[in-house]
Amino acid sequence: MFGLITPEDWYRIPLQPQGQREASVSALIRRQFAGVDDQPVLRRQAEEHLTGAALAGADRGGVVLYLSFLAAAGIPLSASLLVSRVHERFDSLDVVAALTGKGEVVPVTLPAAGRAARRRRTERSRETKKLGSDFDDTIVEYFVPAPLNDETLMLTFSTPMEPIADAMVELFDAIAGTLRWQTRTEGKGEPA
Repeated sequence: MFGLITPEDWYRIPLQPQGQREASVSALIRRQFAGVDDQPVLRRQAEEHLTGAALAGADRGGVVLYLSFLAAAGIPLSASLLVSRVHERFDSLDVVAALTGKGEVVPVTLPAAGRAARRRRTERSRETKKLGSDFDDTIVEYFVPAPLNDETLMLTFSTPMEPIADAMVELFDAIAGTLRWQTRTEGKGEPA
C-alpha cells in the first residue's frame, strides 16, 4: 500500500476494479457538467475521452489516475498522474542505467519512500496532436522499488503546458516527495 498527497483540485480515478473505474469517471462527468444541460454532445465526448484514458491507464498496469483541475488566472493547468505497478523489482541505479539516453535520468531519494530513479523527457502525444497543440508534453517518471515485494511503483506525471513546464515539474516533484509506504492498518492508500 502507498499514500500520496495531491493538490485538492486533482481528481482521483481508481482504475481497478472496472466497476469502480466506471463509477468514478461517471461521477467526474456529473461534477464537470453540473448545471449544464445543453451540451449533450460535449458531455458524451468528454465521457468517452475520460473512459478511454482510464482504460488505457489500466491496460498499462495503472492502479490510479489523477487529473488536474487546477487553474491560474482562469487558465486550466492541465496535468495528469498515472500510478502503475511494474511487476519487476528494480534497484534505482539499474533503472537509471536502463533509461540512459531516453531523457534526463537521475537517481533520487524520496523523503519517505526511499531510493528511486527520476526521468524527465518530452514527447508529442497522440492526444496533443489531435488537439492541434504546438507544444510537446513534458513527462516526469519516478521508478520506486516497493519495500515488501518484487514490484516497482511507477509515477508518470504529464503536462501539455510546455511554456510553464519547469513550474509544473516542480509541482510534480513536490507530489512525488509525498509518496510513503503504508501497511494496511495505517489507513487508506493504493495497492503497491
